[in-house]
Amino acid sequence: MSEIPAKATESEDPSDGARGQTAEAAAASPDAMWQSSPPGSMYDYIKVASFSIGPGGLVDQWSLRAEQLFGIPAERVVGMDPIEAFIDPDLRERGQRKMAEILDGREWTGVVPFRVPDPEDGARAERGLAEVYVMPTRTAEGDKAAVCIVVDVRTLRSIETDLAASQAIFGQSPFGFLFIDPDLRVRRANTRFASIFGGTPDDHCGKGVHDYLPRGEAERVSATLRRVLETGDSITDMHVTGFVPGSEERRHWSVNLYRVHSGSGLSIGIAWLGTDITARREAAREAAAARRNLALLNEAGARIGNSLDLETTARELLDVVVPGFCDVATVDLYQGLLAGDDAPPGLADGSAELRRVAFASAVSDEPFDGSGESVAVGAVHRFPFNSPCADALRTARPQRVPAEDGSLVQSTLAVPMVAHDTVVGLAQFARTKGSEPFGERDRDLAVELAARAAVCIDNARLYRREHERALILQRSLLPPGDPEASGLDIACRYLPGNAATEVGGDWFDVIELPGHRTALVVGDVMGRGLRAAVAMGELRTAVRTLALLDLEPAEVLSALDEIARGLGTPGGVQQATRTARQPRDADLSEVYLATCVYAVYDSVTRRCTFANAGHLPPVLVEPGEAALMLDVPPGMPLGVGGEPFEEVEVELPEGALLALYTDGLVESRDHPLDEGLRAFVGALTDPSRPLEDVCDHVLNTLDTHHGEDDIALLMARVQGLPAESVGDWTLPREPRSVGRAREYARTQLAAWDLEPLIDTTELLVSELVTNALRYGEGEIRLRLLLDRTLVCEVWDSGLVQPRRRRARDTDEGGRGLQLVGLLSAAWGSRRTPRGKTVWFELPLPGGENVLTDPAEALLSLF
Repeated sequence: MSEIPAKATESEDPSDGARGQTAEAAAASPDAMWQSSPPGSMYDYIKVASFSIGPGGLVDQWSLRAEQLFGIPAERVVGMDPIEAFIDPDLRERGQRKMAEILDGREWTGVVPFRVPDPEDGARAERGLAEVYVMPTRTAEGDKAAVCIVVDVRTLRSIETDLAASQAIFGQSPFGFLFIDPDLRVRRANTRFASIFGGTPDDHCGKGVHDYLPRGEAERVSATLRRVLETGDSITDMHVTGFVPGSEERRHWSVNLYRVHSGSGLSIGIAWLGTDITARREAAREAAAARRNLALLNEAGARIGNSLDLETTARELLDVVVPGFCDVATVDLYQGLLAGDDAPPGLADGSAELRRVAFASAVSDEPFDGSGESVAVGAVHRFPFNSPCADALRTARPQRVPAEDGSLVQSTLAVPMVAHDTVVGLAQFARTKGSEPFGERDRDLAVELAARAAVCIDNARLYRREHERALILQRSLLPPGDPEASGLDIACRYLPGNAATEVGGDWFDVIELPGHRTALVVGDVMGRGLRAAVAMGELRTAVRTLALLDLEPAEVLSALDEIARGLGTPGGVQQATRTARQPRDADLSEVYLATCVYAVYDSVTRRCTFANAGHLPPVLVEPGEAALMLDVPPGMPLGVGGEPFEEVEVELPEGALLALYTDGLVESRDHPLDEGLRAFVGALTDPSRPLEDVCDHVLNTLDTHHGEDDIALLMARVQGLPAESVGDWTLPREPRSVGRAREYARTQLAAWDLEPLIDTTELLVSELVTNALRYGEGEIRLRLLLDRTLVCEVWDSGLVQPRRRRARDTDEGGRGLQLVGLLSAAWGSRRTPRGKTVWFELPLPGGENVLTDPAEALLSLF
């Protein structure tokens, strides 16, 4: 019936007259039965017509409906034999017999073919089929007559087909179909709906939405149904969630609603067409969860591991998971790992000591977790052996932790943090009551998050171990805090990078040389980390060794350059010579590059010789003058090779201030190097202040951005050896110079009140001058220097260096240098621009070193 179109009416408003009344309302009105049927009644569709046959068997009444059905007007058919009027000629004889029977008083029902003439061409006629119900009657005079009711068979069959189709569509629809009456009760349900909610379709008749939906959802849907019924507005894709009666199975529906009208336009109810979207909703929920988890993993990748600090990395994990993944989370790491042990406890019994390093909660600031423990951050604790947490540590597999009675937490995962097959700690993720419990997908995500954090924590552990070792190595190779030097007042500062910065290769050194001279060294190995610190240590050791050979500064840097080129080869320093012969365009990636400035200061002459290997220039502040950078040829960094180094000699006035430094003091990401150098020079405004104060002033004044790089600062104030502390004589090359040298030494020591040293000094001076006469060349120079020790030097023009040897019992000589070695604190020789110098050093009386008696020393040689 739904396919039969309704005729046009003046208004579709339900309040418009009788059209707005329901069938029940019309029946309740006493006058309703006398009201005319509205257009579009059922009789318009089934085409019911009537006519009557008089006593003579002729038509005497012909209705308008009959005119429409048979296409014959009343004025033409009235008075005619009905058989002749519209029945085919070949059927008229049979029709006449039937009409005779009817007029005899017998009812008859049958199907009669008829012709509908063409109104334009009467010769043409359309064939039809009518079901005729003939009822005998009598006229007022008692004559026999008949009343005929005619229905168009084709129309009936079309209606039956439509009804069958409607029934098939309703019953066979794959969607849940309901017809809901104006009282919001189910009047009809299809098979699909019954298959979901149980029973037969008839079992659902009379039920309401409250029988299928939770209260809140039922109220919402009822309000929507009433609105559709009142306004006629359709609802499309309304999502409804309910439960299958008698079970906890949640179902999701997409519902379309529209108001249904009768053929006369009356509102008779609501059609409910529901599509089960439970699977689609679950798939969408799974897809959303997958996208959410992927976003969480992406966030974890971006936020976890930005710091090489164990505790910070643990907090970064919790910043990601709370509250996006869970409500409460904690991280416990093995105490041994935090203490720096090389191998933290792995798959042991799970009861090793742990320290809680991080806690985060979206519901409470109180420290608690899913295990029911209340462990503060920083506290050391153990998990009971039989606990799920200990089991997770023991097996390296995640475990579910049962909720404690009265706890806010309802679901907890204890996830071991595994990096490189080693358990480094435990992460706990908990959800409180009201949140969805953890599922299998959540468990897999928790394992992945914990694994990522564990790798970062293990990397941080390895870095911390390497960093601490590098710091130990680096600090062990630096000179003591208050180095001493003859003729110099020295102050130094060394600031390593912070914990987030790798150890660098900066170093400085103060090396005492013979003749109350001092070597000042500042260098910087390019690169960072343990290898750079090791390279720095090797270079520093090499510098000290080369310095004690008393080489010139340029020679020292040339030798260091070869050594630096050998550091990157498998043979290390032993390959230095071979590496130095590599072509100049050889790959420098395997070579350690370093910058270095090497200066030798002579306290007697107050002259300082500089050589530079790509380092920043020294800064000099003379008394009463502004600071300036010395013009020292920069040279190439150590390790490049192939370029000679130049020397510059500068005479330093008394009280002058000399500063050597590394680039960490003047270079930063926030300002260029030139700006930093100008700021450093400008900070050296008052060199007369104590050196310690000057160092502090420089560091406090400059914007050093400490932490970006190591900083080394070495400052020295010139205090030349007084003239009265120097004895200097030139002796001719003749035998009597030996006695004269002894006399000069005895007289000078007496003037210095060093009588206890006279005998030893006379003996050793005699030996050195004798050797100079016997093996040297040119005139002889004798120099005595008094500072913290007594130094005696004998100069000559010979190039052959003295060599100590063991004399045989029968030898008359060869024991001089042995005697020097026995009686002096130190001795040696060095080259000079015009020959060599042989020297020895004696401690001053009253010191810790006790001089050997000369007589005993002489006896020990025989």
